[in-house]
Amino acid sequence: MQRGDTVAIVSPSGPADAAMLGRGVRRLEGLGLKVVVGAHALDRQRLGYLAGGDAERAADLQAAWCDPAVSAVFCCRGGYGAGRLLGLLDWDAMRAAGDKVLLGSSDITALHNAFAIELGVPTLHGPMPANDLVGGEDGPEPRTWESLQAALFGTGAPVQGDRVLAPGRAEGVLAGGNLSLLASMCGTRWQPSFAGRVAFLEDIGEEPYRIDRMLTQLLQAGVFDGVRGIALGSWVNCGDPYPVLEDRLGALGVPVLAGLPVGHGSPQMTMWLGRLGVIDTESCSLAGPFRNGEQAR
Repeated sequence: MQRGDTVAIVSPSGPADAAMLGRGVRRLEGLGLKVVVGAHALDRQRLGYLAGGDAERAADLQAAWCDPAVSAVFCCRGGYGAGRLLGLLDWDAMRAAGDKVLLGSSDITALHNAFAIELGVPTLHGPMPANDLVGGEDGPEPRTWESLQAALFGTGAPVQGDRVLAPGRAEGVLAGGNLSLLASMCGTRWQPSFAGRVAFLEDIGEEPYRIDRMLTQLLQAGVFDGVRGIALGSWVNCGDPYPVLEDRLGALGVPVLAGLPVGHGSPQMTMWLGRLGVIDTESCSLAGPFRNGEQAR
């Protein structure tokens, strides 16, 4: 992206706090970006966990992606609901619109995975404007904000993990996101696959036995068949997830790097999905998908 580019903000998942979104918009404008907010971004409906009706949320997302003046589409926040939109989007029209930037995390994993399958475009896994790390009253969290800018405009540094569950080095296109969302997409048209890829996983508020259940589902569905390596992000309010992560993933015979500050929690580093990533457990780092210029291969 370039300064002066237009960013459209939409709400494909949960309802946004208007004041927090307003602060997020102003901070993005402070980076030299032009910001437009979707017509239904602050809608509400009977199901209070959704930011408006499915048709309206899908329409905002598609209109933003297909607008030739828009260079990037940022999702307001996560929560729940993005998966409900996948069957409502005109993928042919969105494919014809060409490559753009999609930014989001958590529930937006549904869009990351579907955009990779349907559109073949890299997407940004990172903090959202109606999130406290960007739109908080005291200003953006410094490391989070620096990482977001580096991913949008330039070259970021490798992200450091804090533990190794299985040693080695692996290279491949990075794919994945929130574990519970990936499990929910099994058996659908948008079932994920990590074949030939480096898998990224994170989650929040899940007990270890539920992490076990979801990993077992992905394993039995063949999602990990052919995976080259695994990068594990944050596991906020998940108890001690590492014994089950090592138990379920260690037997795959690939490098497993853990403790990356990506996902939930603070700081929240930004990284590209759908671009080349390199796990190196000797340096306990994940490098590659933070470079804006390198495409997947």
